[in-house]
Amino acid sequence: MDERIIETNKEYWDDHADLWFGATALPKYGVKFVTEGDLHFFSEVKGKKVLEICCGSGHSLKYLAEKGAGELWGLDLSQKQLDNAKKLLNECGCYPKLICAPMEAESGIPQGYFDYVYSIYGIGWTTDLAGTFKRIASYLKKDGIFIFSWGHPLHYCAAKSYETGEDEVENGKVVFSRSYFDESYFKMPVHDTTVTFANRKISTYVNALYDAGFIIERMVEQTDELSMSDTKDNSPKAIKAKMLPLSMCFKCRKL
Repeated sequence: MDERIIETNKEYWDDHADLWFGATALPKYGVKFVTEGDLHFFSEVKGKKVLEICCGSGHSLKYLAEKGAGELWGLDLSQKQLDNAKKLLNECGCYPKLICAPMEAESGIPQGYFDYVYSIYGIGWTTDLAGTFKRIASYLKKDGIFIFSWGHPLHYCAAKSYETGEDEVENGKVVFSRSYFDESYFKMPVHDTTVTFANRKISTYVNALYDAGFIIERMVEQTDELSMSDTKDNSPKAIKAKMLPLSMCFKCRKL
């Protein structure tokens, strides 16, 4: 666990939480990506105990509450994000257990308790992927489900400017700007500051899941049909989405 990186990213989310209110939340799994309506990963959520890692503004928890989830828990390193989530959910008559702590750390979450643990575009912020997956496995009951989405590794390798943080395409072609094999931490400009994370290979995720005691039931890396068929959007992100997946999603089961 790199406490310096965690603190830097925490400051970013505390300062900018309002700008991300409701962004990338269920039923969406990612940028120009298929949704829960396509995947049905939470098809048996009614009455279940659910925990969201990096719960942000609480919109995904609200979505699962509306689907009948029985008990809601959320973890986030930003107290500002949790304040927003509490307000949103309380206004809807939901009273989740919200915990402010890094996902890498011991935070008092009960073990062997949850039916679902999930993270929508949050898991990639961890500074200890293997350790985080093992913690998540410990929270789940036997045969419990772990679902997470994050930016596809190719998205951060291809046509991504590390000076501006913007997508770039040259003459309609996607060009690699970073090695797929480079898993070192890098700083990405966002708004008026930078955030820091590592771009991990898919095999790194797969092997860490296996070591934590998960089996992968499905992995999805599919651009949504609307983005694939849209002939009018010629933005760099749209061009990229037609050539490679911008997001990915895993559904795993604890052995």
